[in-house]
Amino acid sequence: MKNTIKIGIVGLGRIGQIHLANIATRVKNAEVVAAADITESLLDFARRHGVENVSTNPEYVLTHPDVEAVVICTPTPTHVPYTILAAQHGKHIFCEKPLDLSIEQILVAKEAVEMANVQLMLGFNRRFDANFLKVKEMVHEGLVGDPHILKITSRDPNPPQIEYVKSSGGLFLDMAIHDFDMARYVMNSEVTEVYAKAKVLVDPRIGAEGDIDTAITTLTFANGAIGVIDNSRKAVYGYDQRIEVFGSGGMTQTKNNTPDTHEYYNDKGGHLSLPLNFFLERYAEAYVNEINVFVSSILAGENVPVNAHDGLMATAIAMAAKQSYMEDRPVKIEEILSAITA
Repeated sequence: MKNTIKIGIVGLGRIGQIHLANIATRVKNAEVVAAADITESLLDFARRHGVENVSTNPEYVLTHPDVEAVVICTPTPTHVPYTILAAQHGKHIFCEKPLDLSIEQILVAKEAVEMANVQLMLGFNRRFDANFLKVKEMVHEGLVGDPHILKITSRDPNPPQIEYVKSSGGLFLDMAIHDFDMARYVMNSEVTEVYAKAKVLVDPRIGAEGDIDTAITTLTFANGAIGVIDNSRKAVYGYDQRIEVFGSGGMTQTKNNTPDTHEYYNDKGGHLSLPLNFFLERYAEAYVNEINVFVSSILAGENVPVNAHDGLMATAIAMAAKQSYMEDRPVKIEEILSAITA
């Protein structure tokens, strides 16, 4: 069996640099042989990590004869066309989420990778976080009995730049989509209905761009359970990432990661460290784990664990949440999917 896979990376922004550095130093059985970014200065990062084949043209990597798999870290509008081009050239694909902001385009990409018989894995990195993985395993093993209630808290330490908001697709499709995927993953059940309430409470400029920064989303699952997700673009105490599942046989939860576990008490009360600053720190190990799984799946000839269908369903939930908020009513997932296939 082949024991090394040659990887090309497209996009060397923040997350692209994380993946490249991880593959170069911490990912088993893989090497980066080509990299591309439209910004010439960012190619120096690749060169410093030993990548000789670099270009400002993404197609150079996506079609390079030595590249066996690509990691796509470019802006969302490029994900589907780059996925299709890579698939047509026989490359396996790891793509950052979301695959696209429309279900129609996700289906186009899904068909392309199926026709090319290549693997497409999406970067829902929270599935590979040790804390969330433990909760998922306990639920799937029946240790909480029949799941009744899911609670997910996901709050950023600071809102994004307004320029980012303009092209992000909005809170539901950009930020909460991780939580929607996590809900399906942990509960091992599809979401059937969504009801969302949302407001602009953090930054009025976000509202001026037609987006919201604070939301509560209620989910109904096919297995009868219910869930609630709360999102905020700003938590003054740091990056708040928690999950809880309550069921007929018990409850499991995971709290925030902190730089240390010290506790200090004085006459004013108890004190402990704030949560890790943001997603790059909080999910540092998850980023390593997900690429390791992608590589090992390809080398073993196995299906990747997070595919285009998972991206499609998370996007459908996000679209339902947005529609629910705008129309102030519950929206069934079937309503979103049937509108696409009609």
